[in-house]
Amino acid sequence: MSIKNKFKTLLPSKLRDQLRIYAYRAETVARRPRFSEVNAPTNGWPILLGISFPKSGTHLLNQILLGFSEFAPFAHHIPVSFASYDGDTGRKKSEGEAFAYLDSLRPLDVTAAHLLAWGAVVERVASPAFVPFFIFRDPRDVVVSHVFYIAEMLPDHHHHRYYAEELHTFEERLTVSIMGLPDAGVEFPNIAERFALYTNWLERPEVLPLHFEDFIHNRRQILGKVFDHVAKRIPNLTIEREKAIDILEESINPKKSPTFRSGKTGEWKKYFTDEHKRIFKEVAGDLLIKLGYEEDGNW
Repeated sequence: MSIKNKFKTLLPSKLRDQLRIYAYRAETVARRPRFSEVNAPTNGWPILLGISFPKSGTHLLNQILLGFSEFAPFAHHIPVSFASYDGDTGRKKSEGEAFAYLDSLRPLDVTAAHLLAWGAVVERVASPAFVPFFIFRDPRDVVVSHVFYIAEMLPDHHHHRYYAEELHTFEERLTVSIMGLPDAGVEFPNIAERFALYTNWLERPEVLPLHFEDFIHNRRQILGKVFDHVAKRIPNLTIEREKAIDILEESINPKKSPTFRSGKTGEWKKYFTDEHKRIFKEVAGDLLIKLGYEEDGNW
């Protein structure tokens, strides 16, 4: 172990986090002179906030938003992220904890969150202090990705032992990911109820909704929408739109995402049995229609 890593292990985790944020703040300030030709916009510099439904392209959106640091004084890495459910314990965090996270952010931060759409939180994020985005994905692909993530990629997750030891087949695990665990000691509702906790993000024009699939099949068009959403708040960016889109596209690197498996869409078709289809239609068929993934239940 290097001296640097040994030193890190001697520090309490909270102190390490504080030191990391102090270093990040100093680095952000040091970068600003590089962009002296870009004047601060009306209402000051905003925060770029990438909200994601879990297993829907969180790391992809992070990379794209960090791409803005190439032509504006935004941070070029994320110091603080937030998840409304604790991965190790499954504990649902409070609205107050969500506000504490938002309060910890500063202008020019780029940040990521699995942030539930509590009413007051939505109002706060819809303010000029933020340029918010919400990325989601076909919920059928979400539940498939969730199985791989919990069973194979995250041994510390609170559901890992149940998925790996008590459920013996992929089919069983997929059923649980669709239906949830209503009798579990921690909250884990079915896929439709899980998404319902985020639905209010789709109701606000200040939040740009993003389909994960568009970044695979319609990339430059959707990157243009991402740029335009930021440019609406910062109209004095000193870069041509097409050049900005080039930079945002170049910022995408799936190899740097620890949970990115294939970058494909419609993978659920490989794994859903007829029974899975029946169950999913029963609990979340209307959700697919609402999100635009199906026109009716005939799939």
